[in-house]
Amino acid sequence: MTRIKRGYIARRRRTKIRLFTSSFRGAHSRLTRTMTQQRIRALVSAHRDRGRRKRDFRRLWITRINAVIRQKEVFYSYNGFIHNLYKKELLLNRKILAQIALLKRSCLYTISNEVIK
Repeated sequence: MTRIKRGYIARRRRTKIRLFTSSFRGAHSRLTRTMTQQRIRALVSAHRDRGRRKRDFRRLWITRINAVIRQKEVFYSYNGFIHNLYKKELLLNRKILAQIALLKRSCLYTISNEVIK
């Protein structure tokens, strides 16, 4: 029986991984086993941090809104402001409220006056 050489499939797979890890330092971009491990680790971190980024931005928006609200004593707390927004059915999300708080504070004050009424 003739000898069958290994095909190109494994090489294709390794080059695909090598392209992914080409920017990594040291053995992480050269050795096949460490490349695969680092690729898995990078993908896990990316997946985890996508959720974390959403969380961090929401915290940032809440902090900004709270700071502006307490500065002029429109409300005593962020909690009360959001609660009254929902009671008045003014559905503005926190991202938009934070942008308004940064760029047009007078607009935020008019919103809070509507909420207080």
